Amino acid sequence: MPYRAPVADMIATLKHAAGLEQALADGLYGDLGLDDITAILEEAGKFAGERIAPLNRVGDREGAHFHDGQVTMPHGWKEVYSDWTAAGWNGLMAEEALGGQGLPCVINSACLEMWNAASGAFGLGPLLTQGAIEALQAHAAPELKAKYLPKMITGEWTGTMNLTEPQAGSDLSALRSRAERAGDGTYRITGQKIFITYGEHDLTENIVHLVLARLPDAPPGTKGISLFLVPKFLVNDDGSLGARNDVRCASIEHKLGVHASPTCTMVYGDEGGAIGWLVGEENRGLMAMFTMMNNARLAVALQGVSIAERATQKALAFAAERRQGKAPGWEAEGMSPIIEHPDVKRMLATMRASTLASRAICYMLAAEIDRAHLGRTPEERKAGHARASLLTPIAKAYSTDIGNEVASLGVQVHGGMGFVEETGAAQHMRDARIYAIYEGTNGIQAIDLVTRKIGIEGGALVAAEIARMRGIVADVAKSNAVEFGLTAARLRETVDALETATKHLLGALANDPADAQAGATPYTRLFGLALGGTALAQKALKMRANGVSDLARAEATGLARFFAENIATAATGLAETVVTGGHAVVDLDIPLAS
Repeated sequence: MPYRAPVADMIATLKHAAGLEQALADGLYGDLGLDDITAILEEAGKFAGERIAPLNRVGDREGAHFHDGQVTMPHGWKEVYSDWTAAGWNGLMAEEALGGQGLPCVINSACLEMWNAASGAFGLGPLLTQGAIEALQAHAAPELKAKYLPKMITGEWTGTMNLTEPQAGSDLSALRSRAERAGDGTYRITGQKIFITYGEHDLTENIVHLVLARLPDAPPGTKGISLFLVPKFLVNDDGSLGARNDVRCASIEHKLGVHASPTCTMVYGDEGGAIGWLVGEENRGLMAMFTMMNNARLAVALQGVSIAERATQKALAFAAERRQGKAPGWEAEGMSPIIEHPDVKRMLATMRASTLASRAICYMLAAEIDRAHLGRTPEERKAGHARASLLTPIAKAYSTDIGNEVASLGVQVHGGMGFVEETGAAQHMRDARIYAIYEGTNGIQAIDLVTRKIGIEGGALVAAEIARMRGIVADVAKSNAVEFGLTAARLRETVDALETATKHLLGALANDPADAQAGATPYTRLFGLALGGTALAQKALKMRANGVSDLARAEATGLARFFAENIATAATGLAETVVTGGHAVVDLDIPLAS
């Protein structure tokens, strides 16, 4: 079935779960109003559904082609990309002074979800370019910004992130790529990078690589990494393209999914060294790169939401048409649609509620990023930055795990037809698998949450988040709405479990770090359940109070209740795992062979 952008739910989530109405009332977005935001998202949804979505199967079947160092994109991609950039979608968040539209992160996030739901492989290129734009805006010298950003913002040129090397996956301290000072303000870059998304393609005439490398006198470890801008083609002072730089694509990977996204091995310095320019300061490149990585982590979290949304739409359409057996209470002639069977209904409700919960978490993060940049006072900006720091690893890990789980359930709903490629359900499952891996594996996100984030302000930041969620639970309880069922009780248990696990981990961090890290992954899931469950409940409460249609209100309340009573109930078990299960992991010796 074709992809339909869920603009109505996106707006409802922004308004009722991510605080959009309050942000507008506070003047955070200037003259931008709800009608403006709705119009932008509706237009984006139209482009995503009509132009990008048809590329999805084509890209999966054809893939990106590599020959003699050149990468050719699948049929139709170049034309759609050209139209997409011509419409201005690539520069939504970029500074207006540099040709962007200066729109807030919440709008860009909703659009990112749509581009990636329509085709994850298509959405990956702009995702990396936008991250490169942010890194250059924040850290590059004025002359570099002037030369490169305008065409990156329009999408005439794309950007990449070059971190990973064969011996250095997640451990960047093991990087070996070298940079030598050339004496004229430039550097010569040599080395090899792997897994470089859109490192080579034929969509644009130039590609701007951001490359991590070491200077000869750099200190060891991550403190000795610098960041360099290395274009595919050198750029003349008048903005025209000059000679080809000493960088090439040696191969592309043959992957489980996202076949149309070229994942490249890049080689720098075959002929003495690629010419590069320092971004930021020497030996402080990781700080500059983290600007790009944090942007990418929200974007990848949204990829988790997007694949879950696409898989859910397909499964719902199939379940409404596919007829098998007779569901309890089915009295019409013939077989009932499988959507009437309670077990199928459970799978579909799990897919739908989990997707909405992960969307709410991502939009909350986007709203805090906006507050960190646009807040009216230093205190407000500081608070926005702190909460965004806390939410980032949760959003990335929880949403991409949900993307995998929902895509897998989508195959299950299709039954045998889901296991064959004809229906397209299998592609969603294949494409989703990478999201939990790249831009920091979900295990790394969990460790980041536990070892770096929950201790912010001595644990006061997490305590404030727990208090906020308790307030939502109290509001649900006070509503006395019978439609909520046991929502308040189950969410109270969920938040209690989160508080118990948090206290244990804060103590373990000081006394038993291995135990703390062993509990990091279940804790991250627990945090996601609490955030997602309370967000759905808050959204349902506000929709009930704001006079939305009976159907929309009933769906929001029903899904909030389903999440609380059927999904969030895992929270108490996860808390037990965090509190008592760590040493079962730490003390276990895994044999090399059974």
